[in-house]
Amino acid sequence: MNQVLQDLVTLLDLETLEYNLFRGASRNLGGRSVFGGQVLGQALIAAGRTVQNAQAHSLHGYFLRPGDMQAPIVYEVDRVRDGQHFSVRRVQAIQFGRPIFTMITSFQLPEDGLEHQAPMPDVPPPEQLRSQSELREQWLARHGDVVPERLKTAIRRPLPIEFRHVTPWNFLAPDVRPPKQQIWFRTPGKLPDDPMLHRCVLAYSSDFNFLSTALMAHGKSFLDPDMAVASIDHAIWFHRDVRVDDWLLYCMESPTAQSARGLSRGLIYDRSGRLVASVAQENLMREHRLPKTPD
Repeated sequence: MNQVLQDLVTLLDLETLEYNLFRGASRNLGGRSVFGGQVLGQALIAAGRTVQNAQAHSLHGYFLRPGDMQAPIVYEVDRVRDGQHFSVRRVQAIQFGRPIFTMITSFQLPEDGLEHQAPMPDVPPPEQLRSQSELREQWLARHGDVVPERLKTAIRRPLPIEFRHVTPWNFLAPDVRPPKQQIWFRTPGKLPDDPMLHRCVLAYSSDFNFLSTALMAHGKSFLDPDMAVASIDHAIWFHRDVRVDDWLLYCMESPTAQSARGLSRGLIYDRSGRLVASVAQENLMREHRLPKTPD
C-alpha cells in the first residue's frame, strides 16, 4: 500500500470521542473546501461503527455548508432504528457547532433473494487506456500557460484513487459533448479485507468526476470563473459486495439540468460485469454573467 492510499485509510479511521460521537481530520485536494467524498466516507464509517454484522445498502446525504479543511469534523450518530433485518442511522457532520452535512443510511443483515441487473457496457479494458495523471500532464503541456501555479499544483497532487477514462474530456479546454462518461477506477494498492472499508472507499471515490458530467453538455468546467458549482446531495445504493482495490467501471450520465441545478446518475460495475452500486447526485451549476471588459 503506497503512502497516499495509507493516508486515506488513516483518514477513514475515525477517533471515537464518546458513545455515538466520532472525530475525523481532512485532507486538501486542491479545492476551496473539504472534498465531499471524504465527508461521505467518514460519515458512513461513523454510522457503521454503531452497527453489528449488517452491511450498508444505501445512503442519502445533503451537503449543507462548505467544510473547513483546517478544522476537525465531529460526526454525531443517531441510532434511529434496529429491526430484525434492517438498521437505520442518521449522521450529522459538525464544524464550529453547525452541521455541514447530514445523512441517513440503512444497513441490512445478509439475506438471499431474487436477482437481476442491467448489463455492463462493452468498453475497452483499463489496461488499454491512459492514466488520468498522464492525461493531465498532457493537458497542462497544452494549456499550462493560462493555468495558475496554485491550480497546477492541485492538478498534479497524487490521489488515493487511480482513474482511466474511456473517452477523456479535457477540463482545461472543455468542449460541448453528450453528458455521458465512463471511467475505470481502483485504489493503487491492496486494501484490508474489510467489507465496510471497501464500501466507504467506494463512497469516497463516487464523488470524483461526477459533477463534471452535467457540465459537459454546456462545454463548461468546474474551473470556469463564470461558474459556481457544488454538490447539493448524494445518494448511493450498494447492491453487492465490492472490492475497490480491483478495477471498477463507473458509467455516468446527466439526464437533465435546470434552475441552476444538474442531475447526474451512475452505475458502477466490477470487472466481471456485476452491478455493485448505483449513484445519484444533484449539483449546483450556477452561471454568473461576468462584466464585459471594455474594448
